[in-house]
Order: sequence, then C-alpha cells, then structure tokens
Amino acid sequence: MQPKYSLLFIALLSVFLWACPTPVNNNKMSHQEYTNHLSKESSPYLLQHAHNPVDWYPWNKTALEKAAKEDKLLIISIGYAACHWCHVMEHESFEDTAIANIMNEHFVSIKVDREERPDLDHVYMEACQTITGSGGWPLNIIALPDGRPVYAGTYFNKEKWAQLLLYFTDLYAKDKTKLLEQATAVAMHSKQMQFKPAVTSIDSSMKEIDSTVTGWMGQVDMKNGGSMNAPKFPMPANFQFLFEYYYQTKNKQVFDYTKLSIDKMCNGGIYDQLGGGFSRYSVDDKWLVPHFEKMLYDNSQLVSLYANAYRYTGNKRYATVVEQTLSWIKSDLTSHEGGFFSSIDADSDDEEGKFYVWKYDEIENLLGNDATLILEFYNISPPGNWEHGNNILHREQSIKKFAMINGLKEEELNTMIEKANTILLSERKKRHKPATDDKIISAWNALMITAYLDAYKAFHKKEYLESAIKNAEFLMIKCMTSEYRLNRNYKNGHSNINAFLDDYAFTIAAFMDLYDATLESRWLTTAHNLNEYTIQHFYNKKQGIFNYTSSLDKPLITNKIEIEDNVIPSSNSVMANNLMHLGMLYDNKAYIEMSKKMTNNVRDKMLRFPGYFANWSSCLLKQVHMPFEIAIVGDAALDLKKALDAYYLPNVIVCGSKKGNSTLPLLKNKYVAGKTLIYVCQGKTCQLPVESIEEALQLIAWKEDEYSRFTP
Repeated sequence: MQPKYSLLFIALLSVFLWACPTPVNNNKMSHQEYTNHLSKESSPYLLQHAHNPVDWYPWNKTALEKAAKEDKLLIISIGYAACHWCHVMEHESFEDTAIANIMNEHFVSIKVDREERPDLDHVYMEACQTITGSGGWPLNIIALPDGRPVYAGTYFNKEKWAQLLLYFTDLYAKDKTKLLEQATAVAMHSKQMQFKPAVTSIDSSMKEIDSTVTGWMGQVDMKNGGSMNAPKFPMPANFQFLFEYYYQTKNKQVFDYTKLSIDKMCNGGIYDQLGGGFSRYSVDDKWLVPHFEKMLYDNSQLVSLYANAYRYTGNKRYATVVEQTLSWIKSDLTSHEGGFFSSIDADSDDEEGKFYVWKYDEIENLLGNDATLILEFYNISPPGNWEHGNNILHREQSIKKFAMINGLKEEELNTMIEKANTILLSERKKRHKPATDDKIISAWNALMITAYLDAYKAFHKKEYLESAIKNAEFLMIKCMTSEYRLNRNYKNGHSNINAFLDDYAFTIAAFMDLYDATLESRWLTTAHNLNEYTIQHFYNKKQGIFNYTSSLDKPLITNKIEIEDNVIPSSNSVMANNLMHLGMLYDNKAYIEMSKKMTNNVRDKMLRFPGYFANWSSCLLKQVHMPFEIAIVGDAALDLKKALDAYYLPNVIVCGSKKGNSTLPLLKNKYVAGKTLIYVCQGKTCQLPVESIEEALQLIAWKEDEYSRFTP
C-alpha cells in the first residue's frame, strides 16, 4: 500500500509534466570546459560527470550542509558506469547548460555510484518504488535538505527533466508544507516495509521444502529456461540451490529445468560466444538479445555455477564456458595488482552492443570457404537477428548434433569453430572497445575468489588457484586493517569507503573456500576473525539478523536489512551459510543457533517466494539434511582432498592437515604415523577411518545416477 499523499501528488505532477511543455535550448558545452566537485573522486562513474556544467557533489557532509544552509532541495542522482540510460541522460540533460543552470541555482546536486554506495541506493530505490511503483537506473531523487525523499523517478528526457525541476522549484518556494507531508508519507511507508522477524521458531522439514520447490517449478519457463517472460536475468543462486536440491532428492524435473536453463544461457546471445563472459541480462525470453554490459558479479557466480555443473555432469560445453570466461576476466577485468575490475560498458561509439554484433557479409568475407558452416552454426542471416541488420552470435544446436547433420566429425567441427573464432576475435579487437569501470569492489572480488576456486576444483589448473590466492592477498593488504575492518572500494591506491555487510559476508565465504582448496589454516583463521568482527559491528540482536551498515557508520534516514536473494545472494543469507559452516568446523553452537534463527526469521518469505530466497533455501537444506564432515589427516591429506574435489558434494564440509595439529575439534587426536586417514562424521558421530576416496564416498552414501559424469 502506498502513502496516501503520493498517489494524488504523482497524478498532479504527471498532469503538469504532460500539459506544460518547456522549451530547452541545446546548449552543450565542451566536456572539459567545466570542473565540479567530482573531479577528485576515484569512481569512474563519478569521474564521467566531473566536467558536466552541473555543479555535482559526491555524497558528503559538505553537500548536505550546503543544502541545509541555503535551504535548497537536493537532487540525488544514482547510477553506475555500465548503465546505458545513465549515459543517455547525462548527454541529454547534465551536459546541457540550460538544464545545469536550473539545477545549480535552485538545488544542491549529488551524484552517487550505486556500486560504491549500495546503502544509499537501497534507501532511495525503496523510496522510488514506494512513490512510483517501480524502479531502475538512473535513479533520480528530489529530496528535502535533510535527505528525505519527496519524489523519485528513473530516466527523464531533457524536456521532462526541465519541467520537473521547475515544478519543484516553484512548489518549494510557495508550498513547502505539501513537500513536508509527502516526505512524511514516504518515510511512514518505508518504516512499514522494514524487516520484521518471525515471532515464533518453527523447525522446517524436507516435506516443506519439497512442497515449495514443486510450486516453484510450476512458475518457471520449461521451454527456454529461467523465469517466465522477459527480461530474463541469470540467477546463479537459484540454479546452485536447485542442483543441491536435486543432489538430495533426485527430482528429475528439477534437474531437467536447471540443465535446460544453463544450456540456454550459455548458447544464447547473452553469452559472448567468441570471447567468453555473460552480459547483464536478456531483453527477450529466449536469451538471444542481451543488455550488453558485463558485470564482474554476474560472471563470477556463473563461473562457479558452470564449474559445479561440469563437476557433476562432465559436460564439455560447461568446461568451455568456464575456461573462456576466466580467460576474458584475466585479459579484461584483472588489474596488475591482482584485483578485479567491476564491469565492461554496454556501449561503444555511443551505440549499445556495437562491439559484439556482426553483419552477414562481414563474417562471410572474413571466413572465406568456412563461412557457410560457421554462419549457420552461429545463426547469422543477411537480414540480421537484431536491429539495423546486425546479428548476435548464438547457438541452437550442440556441436555433436550440428556435426552429425552436416556429415562432420566433432573434432573437425571444433577445429573449424576455433579457427573461425580466432579470426573473428582478431577482427573484433580492431573495434572501439567499450569502457571498463576499473574500480575494485571487495564483495565482488571475493565472489571472484570463489569462482576461481570452484574452477580449480573442477579442472585442477594451478593458475586458477594462484589467481584466487593473489586476489585474497590483495584484499588483505589493500582493503583490510589489522583489526579485520574492511573497505569496500579500491582504485589507484585509494580505498576510503567503510565496507558493508556483503563485503564481509562474501569475503568470509571466499576465505573459507580458500581453506577448503588448500587446507592452509591461515585462510580459515582470517575467515573466523572477520566473522567475529561482523557479529560485533553488524549483528542486530533485537531482530536476530545483520544490519547492512556497520555500527561505525552514521545512520541514514532508514536502516537497510538485506534479505532477498536476487542476481547476487543477499548478504544475510550468505552470513547464515557462513555461520552454519564455521559453526560446524569450530563446533560453535552459538554460530549454528544464530544461523538457524536467521533462517527462521525469513522462513515464511522463503517458502512463499523461493525464487528470491534460493540461497536461504540452501542454508535451510543444510539444516534439514545436516552435512557430512570429512576430516583428512596425514601426509597425503591435500592429495586426497584434490581427488575428492572431482565429485560434486554439496552436503560435505571438509577439513584436514598433515599432522592433525589444529584448533579444529574434528582434527584433534586423529593423526596416525605413516598413514593418511579419512574420517567421515555426521551429527558429532564419526565412523571408523578409511584410506581411500571410494570408501569415503560409500560412507556418505554417494551414488551415481543417470546424469553423473562418473556413470559408465
């Protein structure tokens, strides 16, 4: 339910905007003629606006004090470097001197990079959804001098933006009361929408999870995979959970849907068939036409997804996707210091997707005799499959099927495809490359550590482990203090934003994954210490969940608690999984109870909206089916651990050491000289030790099935 003032307010404003056209001259100035307060920022998105004639400020005390002192409304404009419509609005409005004069005279204007300040983005996106019923980026807010929002919207063309500015300028001068009432109504609605924990504690059952998944399967696209309709976003956490659920239940429908989805994604235009890497989302329901920006957080999670899918099925296509995507990340998104950049823009030469699309004749001329088969394989046609006669490369048949239809051996076709890809990539490199947002975000880098480690487990390529370790050490040196406080951002030696819950949650998870891959205790110790810091500075005891912002930070107008899993799992669901994992490794009952309480607090939402609580569901699945704990002790512990990694085992937690001299309870008193023993435990009960992976698999009841890579 929306605030009672907002609907009438929006209706009157809409009538004004449509009925009162405002002529605006095209007064564009040279990009370098102006310099505003963003020029000393490190965010590429803010720096893009540093030479606008708009007198932009970053979000800081100076801007807010100026608004209060001069009694001016705030304009808070939020976006990110890879955002197409953010660029459009900048070129149309923020580079125009007539627009800038209005903004500078009557408002204090603040630019925010949503990726650096997700806390601000959350507050004002919630206001936008309250006021208008929808949201997106660019996100543009009109707010009182104290930051309370009175109006919000996304993209406005130049004429509508000018009308909006003049409307609020006039209203603020003549009738502040109306705006104060609107701000109060929005604030009341935001308060009503704040997270409310469950009143009672209820133990969930597998039957309850089964029922939820059954309902979920009735709401998905069984033809093209993913969600129903368009646009379609890759939702890696959903598919990771469904793989885990299939592992426990052998529900064939769930596996078929999950495999269909990941097959359609990696064969569609959303995947860069030549260079690797996934675009942000598909604008259609068949995964063909992407929104061409490439984000680190999407690709890191998708590398993990396809690596795990390969571990289970042995599907070579998944291996190619992982290898191609990591190769692209290494060449395009990796700094010389070992950090990972944030994104690649959708646009080049002011045209979305121009870098990636092809004309039929262009490919025909480049490939010569091989052109006919490659054009057919990638579904390239003279009229094009997208706008302006352009083609988006995509696959509709597997290599095996296409080779059979065309009377080729798979090896022959693979050779032809590799040759063609090399030629096309070489030609593509001559084009103007989309811009890179080269800021480094701690949370997303941690996701990339996990991605490299999942790939390492699947393929045992030493370079993958080395990349993960290099990034972890980078985060520890550049973004972590000796007290285990993290910073969110890093660029050119500059790191100044106190980290948020997702930075801690994903970093803890990544360092636990590093321990799992190496059995080096330093990574687990760091994860444990970060976890303790997070509890101290983020845990909300009253509500039994974590706040998004640290207790060290000045509170915003509303307190963010992130619970919904979306394109990135929510920071609280990651913390619930972390606490479960650490609790079992350290035999810490408090951690496990904290995890269970958190899960219970979102249980009703999780069971009603499984597509937005998938990572929570993974945690719940572990609480219903307690994972096996495997302790490997002896000189060959790491070798046996690597052998175990070949198997997809989502219900197993592993620890190990050469001598058993560890603080972990599971490793104590288990060393036997001259032997490497594997102890399989569950629910504080360990079975007799064994010496082979095959024996250990029998103890955890691992079985081959029709989809397993190990099936003859």
